[in-house]
Amino acid sequence: ARGAIVPAKDAVEDGQGGFRHRESGQPLTREIAKMSKSLHNVVNPDDVVREYGADTLRLYEMFLGPLADAKPWNDQDVPGVHRFLARVWRLVVPEDTESGETFAYLREDRAVQDEEIERQLHRTIAKVEGDVRRLAFNTAISAMMIWVNVATKNPAALTRDQALRFVRVLAPFAPHLAEELWARLRGPGLLAHASWPLFDPAQLVDSMVEYAVQVNGKVRERVTVPTGAADQDVLAAARAQAAAHLAGRQVVKEVVVRGRLVNFVVK
Repeated sequence: ARGAIVPAKDAVEDGQGGFRHRESGQPLTREIAKMSKSLHNVVNPDDVVREYGADTLRLYEMFLGPLADAKPWNDQDVPGVHRFLARVWRLVVPEDTESGETFAYLREDRAVQDEEIERQLHRTIAKVEGDVRRLAFNTAISAMMIWVNVATKNPAALTRDQALRFVRVLAPFAPHLAEELWARLRGPGLLAHASWPLFDPAQLVDSMVEYAVQVNGKVRERVTVPTGAADQDVLAAARAQAAAHLAGRQVVKEVVVRGRLVNFVVK
């Protein structure tokens, strides 16, 4: 209340979205400012590295937001990035592997068994490649998180080749972890010398698309059709899906918004 500056470590949440001084209990207001010793808001990177590792620090700084924007540092968000890296590790080196080796199926070159993992991997490679060129590291990391979520749903279907390609994408962001995983996957040479993986543009296009089916502007059903389906085919599928809502009513207008929705105007 008197305008004194309190170090962030002395502030505790009050449970109502605000903060209080740890010792006195007085209410505090938070301001976002450039790190400065005089403001008692300097974060020592050595402390973060000791607790979470250099890769977590590196990844968190890039995940904060666009490179040119001012971004608030939040100690509570650092563990979330660390958990993501832990999920990547467990995906390749499962916890129940006594020797620390990867799963046997990851050491075998075999045909892709999960098309969704493969399709999402191509999208991840393309997204990260484009975002890095724009210095949009935060959205590149988000794309990698999405792929890990997809792969974690069916880890038994993950192939060694897929794991190697993903590790190459991860390398610029978490080089220490990626290099270790590359070695465990028996990647040739050093990961630092490996080429960037290629993506297939055909894999970036969805084979199916979902349409919201509206009746007088209200969503009543959803229908999935092939991406290249003609409008009349989309309408036919939507009519069949919404038959119960159209029964006994006169359709006076049909509207198709490509790739998004179908609307039946009825009376």
